[in-house]
Amino acid sequence: MSTKDHERGTRPRHPAKDRVRQFNKHVLNPVMCLLAGRKHWYASALEHVGRRSGRSYTTPVVAGRVPGGFVVPLPYGTDVDWLRNVLAAGTANLRSRGITSVVTEPRIIDAAEAFTQVSPAYAQAWCRFGIARYLRVTVSAEKGK
Repeated sequence: MSTKDHERGTRPRHPAKDRVRQFNKHVLNPVMCLLAGRKHWYASALEHVGRRSGRSYTTPVVAGRVPGGFVVPLPYGTDVDWLRNVLAAGTANLRSRGITSVVTEPRIIDAAEAFTQVSPAYAQAWCRFGIARYLRVTVSAEKGK
């Protein structure tokens, strides 16, 4: 692991994982965005603004509801564009189960902290995938449906 990776808290890149991530970004995510955030769908839709382009983007994520906010697993680590956009802006919209929430105060937390906040079902599932880092956001307002 390089010093740069260690400082970011990420693992070294793996070519196979990068290919999966690129497939998800360009093929699977556009399809998932059609369903993400709907009332009876497991995935949420995270709406964020590009830190350089100023464009609006939507990224499908899994978000566990916790008191006062959400916890989002980071299966590809912390070196992903959507996360950098949310951290830079300090805010985003998260559409989950048919309700859109304005989320603020984004911060990266480790698995131990995340598992104390989410339901046992989420903790058990996410533990199986070996996800080390999570995004914790606070709901500042709910926009409704």
